[in-house]
Amino acid sequence: MYEGVVTHHRLRPRQHRLRYRVVSFLFDLDEIDGLSARLKLFSRNRFNLFSFHDRDFGSVDRDGSDESGGTIRTRITQMLRENDLADCATKIVVLCYPRILGFVFNPLSVYFCYRKNGELGAILHDVSNTFGERHGYLIPVSSDCRDAKGIVHQKCAKELYVSPFIGMKADYRFRIKPPQDRVAVSIAESDADGLFLNAAFTGDRTKLTDRNLLSVFMRYPLMTLKVVAGIHWEALHLWRKGFTFHKRPTPPLHRITFITPGPSIVPDAGKR
Repeated sequence: MYEGVVTHHRLRPRQHRLRYRVVSFLFDLDEIDGLSARLKLFSRNRFNLFSFHDRDFGSVDRDGSDESGGTIRTRITQMLRENDLADCATKIVVLCYPRILGFVFNPLSVYFCYRKNGELGAILHDVSNTFGERHGYLIPVSSDCRDAKGIVHQKCAKELYVSPFIGMKADYRFRIKPPQDRVAVSIAESDADGLFLNAAFTGDRTKLTDRNLLSVFMRYPLMTLKVVAGIHWEALHLWRKGFTFHKRPTPPLHRITFITPGPSIVPDAGKR
């Protein structure tokens, strides 16, 4: 588990900030059944205080193809193979929220996909909106996307409508400290006029035990429900501040966009 803080800072057309304390979970997709057997307060695919349900991470493409069957491990492995990244399926871990008392919403789930030698080979940024739509950005981790501190820098064009107060003509820049004792995921969103939103999660690792699960539940009761409530509460504030409303377009045809790495976006990459 990673206890920490989610922050958003909207820069224009008006300033708007939010800050919430949350706890994210890091699941090795090969170890979830073992966790379910070992822990009394955590289960896989059945109700518990905390639970992981594979169907929470599946969906159907607009062309009718269904990826909801099978385990999430099987689906992510197949996705990697289809994009010539089979060597990145040795170990897959996902940073996400679990169900708490049966409810979950994940604005962003981040899958870290490792090669046999332990090297991080690809990251899947899986974005969900409150309209039941989900879209993933699969980006290989190339050698020139890491800075001197091991931070991974990636970018892609926006494909999924997320907020009614943000248009579709935008780009994401991801800055990620892969999970160890600490994890950090930040997203800078920009358009033709430049940067307009910074969002981030930073957290410190806590061991996953029944005692710690109970402690987390007491400190963050109904956290996943509060995530959804917080999204709508902040949307109300944006509406009151006069932010432009953008109509929801038709979602992308396919669930995953594969991003071919381009020129390095690591700051001062040429000086390393």
